[in-house]
Amino acid sequence: MRTTYATTDIPPHSRRQFWQEMVSKTYFPLDLSFAGGSDFRGSLGAWSLGPVSVSRNVSDGLLYKRHERHLLNEREESYLITVPELAEIRFEQDGKDVRCRPGAFLIERSHLPYEFSHRDPAALWVLKIPSAVLRARISRPERLATLQFDASRSVGALFVDTLRLTGARIEELTSGPGRWRASISSISWRWRSKSDERVLAGHSSSVRNAHLHRCEHFIRTRLDDARLTPQMVADGSGISLRYLHQIFEGEGITVSAYIRNQRLLMCDAMLRDPNCRKSISEIAYQWGFGDQAQFSRNYRSRFGCTPSDVRAASRAPNP
Repeated sequence: MRTTYATTDIPPHSRRQFWQEMVSKTYFPLDLSFAGGSDFRGSLGAWSLGPVSVSRNVSDGLLYKRHERHLLNEREESYLITVPELAEIRFEQDGKDVRCRPGAFLIERSHLPYEFSHRDPAALWVLKIPSAVLRARISRPERLATLQFDASRSVGALFVDTLRLTGARIEELTSGPGRWRASISSISWRWRSKSDERVLAGHSSSVRNAHLHRCEHFIRTRLDDARLTPQMVADGSGISLRYLHQIFEGEGITVSAYIRNQRLLMCDAMLRDPNCRKSISEIAYQWGFGDQAQFSRNYRSRFGCTPSDVRAASRAPNP
């Protein structure tokens, strides 16, 4: 469903208040400071994809502020992936000051105060994702906050192109339960496999982060091996088994749970692909699950629905 707001038909003296209310309604409560006069102009189109939303924000220069008081009644954290198209944007959060120009995009957290601004008229694409949804795909997504990503090539460009096309295809994306997740996550979550040390960095030292990066990469490239064990990961990464467990404990997860989650994500992507003709058991076996009953239990625990439900939804005809 699309919702559209514009200042065109709003009296000039009411435009600032109108924009304040519409922005807070679309994203979350914010304070706004306007750069120009009362003739402020802006338009905001928002599309809902289940818990995820995509918006197109075009406006004159202004400053958005998220204060501690805005967080008091907020229960669910969200992340905003913001793509500037016309002007440079400035973002301050957690002691970091970032300037992001067209050709890149950045990530913001809703549960920390911040300032976001652009002096010149700007056009932004914004993807809003609840923390719980993002954590189902990326471990500790707070590592992404305040980072810039290249939108001019490779996976970054593919992600932004998909985001821009979402508005035109929104009805198709929302026609079946769970399709929004398959459509967006198929590209955006490929950051997991990128060798970007900023994303892979954890709480600990750079040496430990390098080991974590190497272990995660080793696991992802061998998910189809049902014999994959923590010992194999340790041996393949050149570290001791004890140190391997310590690294993942520092990330709040066990090695076995990380392997299982990565396998479930690969199975989930295939189950949600309407062009995939493999059976559920074949998909489970392909990604290292030898027991289909156990796979189904693990899948339901992870995603809140059964593999057969997701498969049926992916193949349901558009209304």
